[in-house]
Amino acid sequence: MGYTEPDLSKSALVTIDVQRDFSLRGAPAEIAGTMENVPNMVRLLSMFRKVFRPIVHVVRLYRADGSNVDLCRRALIRSGTSVVRPGSEGAELVGELLPDPTAKLDCGLLLDGGVQFCSQNESVIYKPRWGAFYQTPLQKHLEALKVNTIVVCGCNFPNCPRTTIYEASERDFKVVLVRDAVSGLYRKAEEELLNIGVHLSSTADLAGSFGR
Repeated sequence: MGYTEPDLSKSALVTIDVQRDFSLRGAPAEIAGTMENVPNMVRLLSMFRKVFRPIVHVVRLYRADGSNVDLCRRALIRSGTSVVRPGSEGAELVGELLPDPTAKLDCGLLLDGGVQFCSQNESVIYKPRWGAFYQTPLQKHLEALKVNTIVVCGCNFPNCPRTTIYEASERDFKVVLVRDAVSGLYRKAEEELLNIGVHLSSTADLAGSFGR
């Protein structure tokens, strides 16, 4: 087995930014293609829940004063635009992703760097920038769970999933990107990912791998 070969028996599913303000049609910061991929994300979640593998939902939260917002978006948020504002409906995860669709984010806990648990094997982590490992508890959380492989899906490949994948590679995690469960993916990026040892999969192929 090669060094980058995924080990699904030690894997975690990481969903990225599948929040209402980024995902729902007509939302203030809608990312085209995200809702179309939600059914495949739900299938992935079902697979991981069935075999009791860890799931981590990674989210953004933009304070109204812009203090924790990327420089490229800070002026927009400070102007009064509400996108994934803590405590708002738009900041919540798309309901289909959660084991309990009525569950709400504990924004105070998340902004303080805590890990919110949705169930025994499912949690939420807040990231202040593009990458899910930057100034977050994600690495320690995964290491405590004995995870060496992350399976990535969500929104929106050119920004947060891509950065997260490179950060994971830097930390020697094995990485699988599920092509039909992420928005914004394009051919050149696939070539670049293959060159750094990322495995590209489809939802169906991953289901087959879990079935073996």
